[in-house]
Amino acid sequence: MLQAQIFIDQDDMLDEITSQEYIIRFLISQKVKGLTVFKGISGFGSTQHFNRPNDLFSFDEIPILITFIDDTEKVKAALTALRTKFSGGFIITNEVEQWK
Repeated sequence: MLQAQIFIDQDDMLDEITSQEYIIRFLISQKVKGLTVFKGISGFGSTQHFNRPNDLFSFDEIPILITFIDDTEKVKAALTALRTKFSGGFIITNEVEQWK
């Protein structure tokens, strides 16, 4: 099994919806086994700008992590198809084992 993690900012847009909503809808259409979205309390990306969106009067973007899991080939196919429409974010994958 393969787990994919997609790191984006909450306010990233794709077409007329948020990237988060687009990715979720896309992965539902791909019928992946499971998906979870996490909102970060702080973080930084390639710019090394440390975002603290929960600080008083902060206008920093909230970091989002979308993680999903399925059979290795299905995850790779979903990511390949996703990249034809969405080039943003940072994506990593990890081999995982399902405990029963």
